[in-house]
This record gives sequence, structure tokens and C-alpha cells, in this order.
Amino acid sequence: MAEPCARKLVVEVCHAKNLMPKDGQGTASAYAIVDFDGQRRRTKTRFRDLNPEWDERMEFPVHDAESMPTEILEINLYNDKKTGKRNTFLGKVKIAGSAFVQSGSEALVYHPLEKRSVFSQIKGELGLKVFYVDEAPPPAEAEEKAAEPEKPAEEAPKPEEKEDKGEAEKKEEEKPKEAEKKEEEKPAEAAPEKPKAEEAPAAAVENPPIAHSEKPKQLQERPESGKVAVNDLELRSLSGDRSRRSAYDLVDSMPFLYVRVVKSKRGDADSKSPAYAKLVIGTHAVKTKSQSDNREWDQVFAFDKEGLNSTHLEVSVWIEEKKEGDQAVESCLGTVSFDLQEVPKRVPPDSPLAPQWYTLESEKSPPAPVNDVMLAAWFGTQADEAFPEAWQSDSGGLIPETRAKVYLAPKLWYLRLTVIQTQDLQLGSGPEPKAKTPELYVKGQLGAQLFKTSRTSAGSLSSGSSNPTWNEDLVFVAAEPFEPFLVITVEDVTNGRAVGQAKVHVPSVERRTDDCTEPKSRWFNLAGDESKPYTGRIHVRVCLEGGYHVLDEASHVTSDVRASAKQLARSPIGLLEVGIRGATNLLPVKTKDGTRGTTDAYAVAKYGPKWVRTRTILDRFNPRWNEQYTWDVYDPCTVLTIGVFDNGRYKRDDAGKPGKDLRIGKIRVRLSTLDTNRIYMNTYSLPVLLPGGAKKMGEIEIAVRFSCLSWLSLIQAYTTPMLPRMHYVRPLGQAQQDVLRHTAMRLVTARLARSEPPLGQEVVQYVLDSDTHVWSMRRSKANWFRVVGCLSRVAMLGRWLDGIRTWSHPPTTVLVHVLLAAVVLCPHLVLPTVFMYAFLVLILRFRYRHRGASSMDPRLSHVDVVGADEVDEEFDGFPTTRPSDVVRVRYDRLRALAGRAQSLLGDVAAQGERLEALFGWRDPRATGLFVGFCLVASLGFYVVPFKVFLLGSGFYYLRHPRFRGDMPSVPLNFFRRLPSLSDQML
Repeated sequence: MAEPCARKLVVEVCHAKNLMPKDGQGTASAYAIVDFDGQRRRTKTRFRDLNPEWDERMEFPVHDAESMPTEILEINLYNDKKTGKRNTFLGKVKIAGSAFVQSGSEALVYHPLEKRSVFSQIKGELGLKVFYVDEAPPPAEAEEKAAEPEKPAEEAPKPEEKEDKGEAEKKEEEKPKEAEKKEEEKPAEAAPEKPKAEEAPAAAVENPPIAHSEKPKQLQERPESGKVAVNDLELRSLSGDRSRRSAYDLVDSMPFLYVRVVKSKRGDADSKSPAYAKLVIGTHAVKTKSQSDNREWDQVFAFDKEGLNSTHLEVSVWIEEKKEGDQAVESCLGTVSFDLQEVPKRVPPDSPLAPQWYTLESEKSPPAPVNDVMLAAWFGTQADEAFPEAWQSDSGGLIPETRAKVYLAPKLWYLRLTVIQTQDLQLGSGPEPKAKTPELYVKGQLGAQLFKTSRTSAGSLSSGSSNPTWNEDLVFVAAEPFEPFLVITVEDVTNGRAVGQAKVHVPSVERRTDDCTEPKSRWFNLAGDESKPYTGRIHVRVCLEGGYHVLDEASHVTSDVRASAKQLARSPIGLLEVGIRGATNLLPVKTKDGTRGTTDAYAVAKYGPKWVRTRTILDRFNPRWNEQYTWDVYDPCTVLTIGVFDNGRYKRDDAGKPGKDLRIGKIRVRLSTLDTNRIYMNTYSLPVLLPGGAKKMGEIEIAVRFSCLSWLSLIQAYTTPMLPRMHYVRPLGQAQQDVLRHTAMRLVTARLARSEPPLGQEVVQYVLDSDTHVWSMRRSKANWFRVVGCLSRVAMLGRWLDGIRTWSHPPTTVLVHVLLAAVVLCPHLVLPTVFMYAFLVLILRFRYRHRGASSMDPRLSHVDVVGADEVDEEFDGFPTTRPSDVVRVRYDRLRALAGRAQSLLGDVAAQGERLEALFGWRDPRATGLFVGFCLVASLGFYVVPFKVFLLGSGFYYLRHPRFRGDMPSVPLNFFRRLPSLSDQML
């Protein structure tokens, strides 16, 4: 009997839309072939239909649930050869196993059809439902399997029986197989992986494998089915290399002395006093926790080898005995000493060193009973698996706030509440007189988020009820796990009271991934106070939008652009590996014992939803972390952010409250500026803007490697939209996006602050750049000079043209005359010449490209020339807390800057208004002159060829200065005399 699968994948092929006609008659007869883990299924053919509907359900056994995220589900659409000469490719859809959802969370998702080659003509979408189901084996079979011994090989099912079971499916699969082989006749559409499919065993590809105990192992060992594209195979090998690359190859190995103290054994078995072990190396001394019964500690201690000041390790066992007056008296049972030069070295993946019993030597005069201690000591590195949970000498021991941790930001969704209308509202009841035209609005509240609709009039209340209508959307940010309820309240503006409220259970709200399906609307009863259990009802539509990406950081430094719904997840295109090596020349940011400055530094790296925090190196200005982390990369045009902070949370004040972490500096690295499969090992400065001005706090050394073995997937990422489809189909307003982004920042900050140990609010806000919207004189100057820098290229071009026009370099001017004649007489060579010139210029500049990884530029940010008052203004909150005289000075300065900007905007507007006045008869004489010029120009251009005019105009523009006057030209004088609307402004 076949062993039942614990998990199966269910694929529902529902519907296809807008397929490309392929049968020569304007239609297509489509069928789908579904491949997963060496298994294949085929749908029926829908003849002559560009929007076919199948609604077929297919089930695939999953042989290894742990490796399912690395599998690829591929669906290929073909045009049936019965309606044409051969089976024509209509498109394909590939879904990574990491995007599969569990049963109950499935949704109909329309995937755009992908091309198989550059020359394929493909369009349309395919609607699928993909989910997996976990099934427990039947109890009877489980008991039978546990009771019966394993059957010998001769009792296993015969191959002939399995072939009989799959014979019918085999015949069905032979037709699409032949169609695919015939399709190889067209070389332009042939996929590179087809030969691999032909080499694979036919039974393994065409027959769905039966869940035997040996079959999954064979499937894992053999290569993937030929339907998997080359880039997926490379991604699989890349993810497989992660375990091999996790040996800290981007950082230096840091030697540590590891001591594992397991337990002790006393010769006096009757004693049950608490005991602990004490480790001493020179000036380093540390104790284990006290145990009273079996005296098992099982603790690991890691001593930084560079900080050791002795060559001997002493381990002693002490007991605590209580005597008169409840005074604890400690007595030593014995000591065992080790020479550190004799301690062995261990390098993973070697097995852990087994602990041994050592006899404790006692100096007591009467011979004491023999006491033993079980321990193991070895030299290792930070790559040792015991290091994360060990007591660490350079990070304060077992203090939770100083240990390395990995945090995951909560998954964010947009919650859309559409308020349609209300009915049967009970308004104005009570002793107070009724308002004739009350104004109502609907308020939605999700946690701390509060949004309101516009006000609407309720109309006449003669009938005692009102049915106002809104049809407005309120969008919230919801974080998993969701808030329990969304509270909807109808309020009356005229009396400032709530008419009634309703609650919507958020976890049970419908989820959608696109705009093809509209969520169902529902009626909710409105409840008032205890005396009014029913005050009307409200008609709303609520759904969780999974097709959007919820931005929780500034848009120019985003590190993740994936949609919220797991069904829309793409396969990763690469791997980002970051080695945080250390920092140098850090400045002291606080005092220790009131005598000297110190810094307890740690680093935080953020990419996507994953945050990592290194361990805190205490009291060092040149800390060495040497920690390495990895992230999956889904888009190359994203940014990695690394910040360095001083840890102030591991110490508490007199009230028991933790301190705050201080900023030391941060850097950013854009992945698109990195070459693939190359290690960048650089040192970056850490500037920070403090209330006293900008200061360089030190330097950080990091190593970065962006691995991507598939150029095809990387180049394809540059051609796809930056954000998911819903951002372009149903875009959100810019102001609404800003509000939602800051709401998402606050949610992420609050959730990470609730972790253990918490990631401080000041840390998250600094990494996310949550204050970029605040007014800053420094940022305004920086942005102004960025604009000037971009326009300087235009000014350089203008100066170059002016030099040619004034014959500053006669050979160049003569060459431009020749080029002008060639362009006018041979216009078909203009674009080829321009692009060839651009090609040559870019090729010549390739050798001068910037080879290092770019990061934050203090000069570009204008932190080196910022004034003290401008910095204080930037750190001032909103509303301001500064004295009125300081605010008055800043306001006057802002007015001066705004006046210059106002004049510039007015000049730009005046140029456009003059052009409008030319056609609007605001100046009748000027427009009349222009009418006469247009008549003469039309007759002249009818007689004179355009090439002659263009050539003559060019030569006239490039004429020698002796034939040119020093006054403005006639057209420029005419244009400047046209009226603008400036004289009509107050």
C-alpha cells in the first residue's frame, strides 16, 4: 500500500482572458498543462474561445513539505493542433513555492502570461487558485503501520500494477507531449530547456509519482523537470549555497574560548545545598546560576581571546550554606585548572566537543570527599553554533539588550472601507428640538487610526428617518495580527453626538488581490447607548487590499516593493549578503562612572521586512562585530540601510525605566549600483547631525555581496513596473499615500518596540527616515543645489553653442556648419548619428566609472556648511517650542527665501501668459502683427522648401559676429512686449 502524503498542492485552473489568436481565424482553442515536482496534468480544450473557462481542479502530492518553497509551479497554455497546423504556445505562468498559501486563504489571482522567448507574441491573463492542504494519515493505517514490521522488498507493489493505474493518464498526456515536440520546429520560440525535458525519463515526467517511501528520495536526487527555466535552476542552486556560504566568508574570524559547564558530582551525596561554578581567567571572573538538586547548569561561556590576560583557566565549584542568622556562607569544593595552550580547537562542521568529568582538587586539611565537575573547553570562532546563546565577554554576558537579534516587521495591509449609505436613522429623539437639516458624517476607527467621510445633509426629518448617501472610501493600514474590530460610527455635527456605531471583525474581512472582483457589501445595525439598542443601519463594503505594497519607509530609500498578498509574491532574483565587520575611531557619546567617555556601539541593518541587530560591544571605540546576514532580493533597485547606535537601554535609571539609544550615524547602499557576484569591502564615514552641528562620529567597515546567477531575471526586473499592478490600476492620491506611509511607520515602530528585547522607537524612526517631511533649511538648500546641478548641464550646452556662434574656435564652428548641412540634406541619418555618438561616449566613459559602493554624501546633504540656528530649527518639533523672538527671526528668514521663490515662480508664469496672450487678442496690435506674419510665412513656406529654410536659418544663427548687432533680436523684443497677468494681481 502506498504511503499517504501529508501535504498536497491543489491547483484550480479557472479562467483565461484576452488570449492571443493563434489558429489563423482570429480565435484560439486553448488548453493548459500544469507541471509541479515532476508531475503533470492537462486540462480540457476549450475550442475557439479567447476567454476560455475551465474550472478544473488538480491535486499534486508534495513529497517534501520542507523543500516546497523551493519548488516551481509552471502552467503552459497551448493552442490545440486540432484547430491548426500545430500546437502553438499561448503563454506561461510560473509561481514560486514560497507563494503557496494554506487552504482557507486562497483567492482567485489573475497572473499575466509570460513569454517563452523574446520573439513570442503573447498577451492575456490566467486566473488561478493555488493552495496546499495538510492531511493527517488515517488512524487505522497509522496504527497498522506502527504495529506491522517493515515489509520485505518482494512484497512491495509491482511496477506493472502502478503502470496499469497510470495507463489512462499516460494516454492523455501523450498528445500534449507530441504537440510540444512538434513545436520545436520553430527555432525562434524554442526554449533553451527543452533538450533537458527530452532527456528526462518519460515515466517520471508523464506519470504522476505515487507516494512510496523510496519515491520522494529519487525525485529529490534527479534533476528538475525540463519545464523549469534556467533562472529557476540557478536560484535553486543559489539558495542551496546559502548553507555553504554561511561560514562567515565576508568577515574575519574572531577567536573565542568556549567553556561549557554541565554539572557537578559530590562525594557527599546527602548534601543538597545550592551550588554554582565559578570560572576565572586572569581578571575575568564569571559564575553560573545556582542549582540545588542535581546541580546541572549546562551553560556555555565565550571569552574573547584578544581580551584574555592569562594563560590559565580555573574552574571551581562552590556551595551555599545557611547558618545562624540566615547568613549565607560559601565554601569551595575544589578547583580544576587548565592551560589554555593545551585547549583544543574546533572548527564547524566538526561535531561538538564532548564534556568530560574532572576531579576537583581541594586544599582543605582533612581529606574531603572526591568531587567532580563535567565540562568541556575549546577554542572556536563566532561561527560556532554555541555562540548565539553563550555568555559573551565582549557584550556584557547574558544581558538581553546587548545580544544579537533578528526582527521581522509586521505584514502590512491596506483596509478599504467604502461607506455607501445609511437607512432608518433615528435622529432628534428626546426632549431637545429636532434640527431641520442635520449634517452627518461617518467615522471609521482602527486602533489609533481615525478617518472621516465628508459631511452630507440628512434631508427632511418629517418622517422620523433619514437615508443619506456618501459612496466614499476610507483606507486604513492594518498590521498582522490584526486589530480585533473596525469601529464605524455615524455622528451628527449639529448636536455633536453619535447616532450609533457598528463593529466589523477585521480578521474575518474578505481579502482581494486585484480589482477584477468587487467585494460584497454588507448591512450592519447601528447601536446607540443602552436605551437605544437599534438606531438604524449602515451599508458598507470592507476588504483587505492585497494587491498593494504598503510603504513603511521613504519612497526614495525603499527596500521592498512586494504586494501584501502572498499569492502575488515573485521568485527572488538574487541573494544579498552583508558582513558587518566593525567600526573605528568612534567618538565617546556618554560618560562612564562620571570620569571618562565611553561608547557601547551596535549596528542595525534593515532590508525588506527583516531587521538585524548586532551584539553590543561594551566600552570600545573600535568595536569588531564580524557578523554576517543574508536577505532574499526581489528587486535590484532597492536600498540597504545600516545604522550605528550607542546602547543606552541595558542600563536603567532610579525609576527602573530604560534609557534611549543615541545615534552615531548611518549609511545606505543601493543594490543597483553593485556588480553581481562581487565583494565590496569598504569603510564609510558616519556623519550625524546633532543640535550642536554636524559631526563625524567615526567609520564603519562593511562587506556586501549581491549574488545573482541569472542575468535574464535581473534584466527582466528592469522592464517590470516598480510597484504592484494595483498602484497603477487604482492609484492612491499623493496626499493619501503620505498619510498612509507615516501611519505604517508608526505601526512598525510600535510593533518592533514591543519585541523582546525591544528595538527602540528612536532607532526605527532614524533608520526609516520618518522625519523627511519636516521643514528643514538644510534640506531645502540641498535640493535647490541638486536642481542647479542638473540644470548646469543645460547651461554648459548653452555656453558651448554661444562659443560656436561667436566663432571663439573657428575650426569647430566650420565643422558645425558642415554637420548642419549634412543633417538638413540627409535627415534620415540624424537618429543613427545621435545614438552612435551616445554609444561611443558611454563606452569611453566606462573605464572612468565609480568602482566602489556609493553611500551617503555629507557634502551633498550640506551638513558641513549648515549653521547652528538652522540645525536647531531642524530639531525643533511641531508646533515649535522655541521663544517668540527666535521664531520671529526664523520667520523673517523664511519670508526672504519665499520672496525669491515667489518672484521666480511669477517670472515663469509670465512667460506662459505672454504666449497665451499672443493667441488671445489681449494686445490687439501685437496679435494683428502676428496674424500678418502667419499669412506671409504660410505663403513663403509654400514657395521655399523647408530644407532651404532650415539651412538658411542655421547659417544665419551661426553668422560671424561682424555681421551681428549687439542688441536683442526682433522676435525676442516682440515676445517680451506681450502682456502678462502680472499687472492684474493685487
